[in-house]
Amino acid sequence: MDKENKKLRLVILGLLTTLIFAKIDTKQLILITANSWSSNKAKLERYEKVDDKWLKIGKTKEVFLGKRGLAWGVGEHTTPKSSLIKVEGDKKSPAGVFKLPMLYSYNKLDISFPYIISKEYYHCVDDSNSRYYNMVVDSKKVKRDYKSFERMKFRKNYYKYALAINHNYFNSKKAIKNRGSCIFFHISNAPTVGCTAFKKEKDMKELVTWLKRDKNPILIQAPKSEIKRLLKESGVLQPK
Repeated sequence: MDKENKKLRLVILGLLTTLIFAKIDTKQLILITANSWSSNKAKLERYEKVDDKWLKIGKTKEVFLGKRGLAWGVGEHTTPKSSLIKVEGDKKSPAGVFKLPMLYSYNKLDISFPYIISKEYYHCVDDSNSRYYNMVVDSKKVKRDYKSFERMKFRKNYYKYALAINHNYFNSKKAIKNRGSCIFFHISNAPTVGCTAFKKEKDMKELVTWLKRDKNPILIQAPKSEIKRLLKESGVLQPK
């Protein structure tokens, strides 16, 4: 580990040791740090709060981001004035602080986190003009008003474990038009069109097995230049 990364690690550990997320009661944190806004790869670390102290869990791992890097998403953070704002189709992953509402899986799982078993006819709608924008719907049960969507289940294992990232009010009618949709943490063998991904299925499985509903896990994802502010800022995490 080089000196710069070691220094950043010490800062992160120091902040996590003393930081209490007063506005969101969380005991699990996924921290994803990219070198820059244009990075399409990043480092992932897991932390868990035990006896009011944040402890690092497991090894640091590499993840893929969007092909064009990062841009500010819509989450639990305050967004500074910036030209780097995520929009639909920009092939950028959202930066910020996000809740993790649920998991979608191809199969039944023995985990302590809420999940839904996906079907081939479940669609995540990425058409900004649809009433179902940024929502997962059962296409057999809704009146289809959308022209584009992502299938939640297909032959490849990319969405075998699809952890929803609550960017832009996922699965809510509050979604802001054209601010980006259908953002998941999943499996991929290359940078994505906006999601975050592990290359190896075993890493994804390890992550979702670790997550616990009662620990209310969150994701902080950003370039390293923004990590300290997102961890320290008193208004980062909003009430439930």
